[in-house]
Formats: sequence, structure tokens, C-alpha cells
Amino acid sequence: MSLPDFTQTLRADPEDAAKYRAAGAWGTRTVSSCIAGHAKTRPDKPAFILPEGCFSWADYDKAATYAAQLLAARGLPTGSRVAVLLPDGPAVHVALVGVERAGLVAVGIGARAGVAEIAHLLKRTGARLLISHEELRGRPIAQLGEELRAQGVGQLDLMVIPDLMEARDWSNGPIPDHPPLPEPDADGLFLINSTSGTTGMPKCVMHTQNRWFYFHKLAAEAGNFGEDEVFLGAVPAPFGFGLWTAHFSPAALGAPTVLLPKFDAALALDMIEREKVTVLCCVSTQFIMILNEQAQRARDLSSLRSMFTGGEAVPYHRAAEFEEVTGAFVLQFYGSNETGALSRTTFQDTREHRLATAGRTIDEMEVRLFDPATGEDIGVDDGSGRGQPGCRGPATCLGYWDDDEANAKLFTPDGWMLMGDIVEIDSDHYLRVVGRTSEFIIRGGKNLSAPAIEAEVATHPAVAMCAAVPAPDPVFGERVCIYVEPRPSTEPTLEDINAHLAQRGVSREWFPEYLVLMDELPRSSGGKVAKGALTEDAKKRWAIPA
Repeated sequence: MSLPDFTQTLRADPEDAAKYRAAGAWGTRTVSSCIAGHAKTRPDKPAFILPEGCFSWADYDKAATYAAQLLAARGLPTGSRVAVLLPDGPAVHVALVGVERAGLVAVGIGARAGVAEIAHLLKRTGARLLISHEELRGRPIAQLGEELRAQGVGQLDLMVIPDLMEARDWSNGPIPDHPPLPEPDADGLFLINSTSGTTGMPKCVMHTQNRWFYFHKLAAEAGNFGEDEVFLGAVPAPFGFGLWTAHFSPAALGAPTVLLPKFDAALALDMIEREKVTVLCCVSTQFIMILNEQAQRARDLSSLRSMFTGGEAVPYHRAAEFEEVTGAFVLQFYGSNETGALSRTTFQDTREHRLATAGRTIDEMEVRLFDPATGEDIGVDDGSGRGQPGCRGPATCLGYWDDDEANAKLFTPDGWMLMGDIVEIDSDHYLRVVGRTSEFIIRGGKNLSAPAIEAEVATHPAVAMCAAVPAPDPVFGERVCIYVEPRPSTEPTLEDINAHLAQRGVSREWFPEYLVLMDELPRSSGGKVAKGALTEDAKKRWAIPA
């Protein structure tokens, strides 16, 4: 499969866009236009609420315009990629909208990414400008710039944006000369973010705004959103789940969003009680931590109406407990950063369907099933079946940036976008995930590539061979466990291996949490490491009590 010339600004296929508009799934609004409208009609109402104060719609609009002017003054060609590396807070949203208003494409990078991952994303996308704070995670951004250049990034310019809660007068600075800002485009590429690669560094997913406004539409229907919603999004904005919960849905509704500098269950509960949050968005690990904290010190959570979760299997009993403790409905989508959503649960579903399935398939997403071995389309003509799901519809991304090999795996030859799971769909169109086609460890809702972790661990001089498998965990779902066959006369420790990975600039999410040393890793009849046997061993070693 070939993709358009990446030196040009990419757009959704015109025929698809026209079809989605005719069906009412897509429109013309953008986050930028929504914010400008709210700045006129509700200027002093909060757009973002933090523990230390509020950031209004007028603040948001003014700061985003100033960021756009600073970017436009740099003379970057339309469609140039600009990296955004910021923690959760108003600044990351201001930067994303500023990039949008300047006619550029944001490369959203998680604030916890390691140097090697950041360098990979910059080199892959061709981004030569990085927006960040003066200091990030206790390190000057100038130092990070030097480390990135040492990783082969080459020319890299930096643009510093302050913590806007502490520097509200930032957007009162001198306005530089700049060309006129272009009109926003809901069909065009506006963001590239990363997703876990199965064998190496992350892949770069291309997003239009319309796909996320459609996702908002699905969420609003599922959660029966009203005009008085207050959101709390616990997943960072550069990632798909965090995009709709803090960047798109609140902008579409004009609703305030509670933001936390980093996730803390106690602080999240305090803010839910204080701000009367109605919509909570978090992965399973986070809501389990919230439940555990609530049991220690109860808060008034009666304002909650819905809690959206996903990214991993939802633990039935803890989800049921959440509903009983809060009175909120637990809802979820099944999909990915690439596909958006194939199915969803809603207020109308029974608890059994909400918590034991991934909901009904979405008609507009044209969900199909494929044989994972042959790639044959086995369909869902009678509404049921088992196989690898594929889809095409208004929630899908544009594909991977400049990566024909990855796109050939993501898409079937006739254009269906594939998930990496095996699912069953019943006669009522409810979908259940029953297996995986790829080697991922899902820790706290984030997909971690086992082969990629193995490749990094194998660079340690004391490691002869290794295998990474999931170890069960009652809070995170799974943790990373490595089985290591050490080189002769060595006995590496977990601390040794993680210190080595840190030196290599590996993201902390990849660090193994359990280590088992073996004289020899078990082999299958074909000579490969018998990872199935190791997975079963990990299940026994770290079995979760019933």
C-alpha cells in the first residue's frame, strides 16, 4: 500500500469526507473555531480547572492565538511538523491549538517519553522545532536538546512555553511580524502521535480533527451528555483517549475540564468532590486506584454520571463495585489510536453487557472479521462470528506517517483497517475480545511491545537471551516480567538492567518490573523460546488471589 507524498499536507479522501458529511458524522468545525466561539459567548467561564485555579476560555483563546503568531513568525511552510512535549495542563492544549492555527502539524509526544523515543519521533516526522517548558521533569530543555542532537536529530530549534497558570501574562508579549494565519481545516492532517510498535520504536499515527469530533459524537450519545458536564480526563492529551476527553469533547460542549499535573488517586477524588465532576475518563488501573483510595477516605462522588474506560480488559467485579460506590455508569469503547472505535457500551445497555462485553459494533464503522492466518474476509453477514476485526469509517485515522511497511500490516489490500485482537461478535452485535494476534503487554492501559523490550534488554552485556511476558497484577492488569538466560559467570539484577536501559534513553514504561534468571530458557520444537510456557509460569508466580 502506498501513501501520498509526505512533503505535502495530507487530507482525508474527498469521497470519504463527502460521504461522512452526508451521513452527519463529519462537519466543518475545529477545536480552534470552538474555542474562539466560547471566548466570545462565555469568556470568563473555566475551560480548564486545576487544583490551584482556573484557566478561562478567553485565556485559552488568547494564549493559543499568541502561540500561533510566534510559530507563524518563524516562516515554517504550511504542513511543517512541530513537536509538542508538555505535561498535562493548559499549556499542552494551547500549544496544540497554536500549531493548528498556524497551519502546521503537531507531533504529540508523551511527557514521559525517553530520549531515544523522542529522537525517533523527531527523525521519523521531520520535526525540527520542539515546544516544551523551560524545564521538563527536572531537566533543562536545552540539555534535552543537546541529548537529542547526540542521538542524530540534527538541527533542532526550541520554543519555550511557560506553565500558563503561573504566567498568565505570557500572551501579552510583543506580537511578532507574521503572515496571515490560515483558515482551519477539519479534514486535514493536524496531529501525529505515537503508538506502540510490535518490534521497535513507536509508529506515527496521522489524525484529522473530524475523526475526533465523530468520536465525541459517539461518546455524547453513549453517556447521554447534557449541557452541564464537567470532565476529568486522567490520560495525557497527546494520546488518543486523552485527546477526546480533554481536547475535543470539552471544546465541542464548552464544558470545563479538570486537569491534574500527573495522576494521583487521592487528588483526583478531591477534585471530583470539589468541582462536582460528572464525566470521569481513565484506564482500568486508574479507576481501581481511585476505588482503593475511596475505601480509605470516602468523598462525595454523587455528581458522577459516567466513567469511560478502555485500552484493556475491564475487570468486571471492580467495575461493578465502582458503579455501586459512585452511582455512575461504567462505559467503554473498543478500538485503538488507529481505528478510533469499533464498538461501545451505552447508558441503555444492561450491566452485564456494559461490563462483560465491549458493547455493540458501530454501524458506521462497517466492522468485518478476518481470518488471522489467511487474511480472508469472513464477514459478519448474520451479525456474529469470530476472527480478527477490521473496520473502515469516520473514526479511523489516515494511517501511519511515512511507513509503508507498517501501513501494509495495518490495512488489508482492499482498505480495511485491522485491530491486533481476536474477537467474538454475537447475534446481537455485542463484541468480546478473546485473544491477541500480537505480542503486547498491556500495563495500565498502555500497550508495551514485548519484542521491543526484549531487544533493549538483550543489549545488556550480561544477557545472553531474554523473553518478556505479562505478569498478572491486581491494579495495573499486567506488569513486565523478563526471563533472562545470563552469560557465563554473570548474574544481572533487575536494578542493573534498568540502569542500563536508562543510560540508553529507553522510556521508563518499558522498564521490566520482575526478573527471573534461568540457566536456559525453554525452547519449542522449532527452537524458538517457548514464551507460552513462560507466560504460564508468570501467571503462577504472581497469581492474583481469588
